[in-house]
Amino acid sequence: MVVLCLLRHGESLWNEENRFTGWVDVPLTDKGRSEAVRAGQLLKGEQLKFEVAYTSVLGRAIETLELCLKSMGTSLPVIKDSHLNERHYGDLQGLNKAETAKRYGDEQVKLWRRSYDVRPPNGESLKDTQARTVPFFENCIMTDIKMGKNVLVVAHGNSLRSIVMYLEHVSEEEIPLVEIPTGVPILYEIDSDGRVISKKQLPT
Repeated sequence: MVVLCLLRHGESLWNEENRFTGWVDVPLTDKGRSEAVRAGQLLKGEQLKFEVAYTSVLGRAIETLELCLKSMGTSLPVIKDSHLNERHYGDLQGLNKAETAKRYGDEQVKLWRRSYDVRPPNGESLKDTQARTVPFFENCIMTDIKMGKNVLVVAHGNSLRSIVMYLEHVSEEEIPLVEIPTGVPILYEIDSDGRVISKKQLPT
């Protein structure tokens, strides 16, 4: 079996400040850096050997990958691609989530944040995000997996949610309930046909 690891970046400054981040390039916090190091230690403990890593072009994901690999004591070919970028939150980027909820109402903000096909103003829905992440996943990442390579993917909450939805056949009704925690490796065993055989989330 081949192993795919999905890892959301460690806590960023705007995660800490409860802001919509999207494509804004904000740094990791000290906690986020610690989460990245811890993720590497957990993966090292699993004695996994990865052949290639993928990440978005946003700094918080790239730094998480770098810290994770250093903690594992390994180096890999790294492919950086904007198809793995976080969902673009449009006019909400930089706004505080709690203040936005007060302004527009909890239900509206919940729809913008968690629903499958509702776009925030001038931004992407999860469906829009999936329209770029899944073809890239199929054409690049899954190609490596079907060649027998173990793959590490470091990306973002919503870009990873869209991939999890595809991998696990999660419905549009169920996807709002799916959470991807920062800095926690999620391991999939995948067969030669690209089917998920097992899933394990490593303890923090």
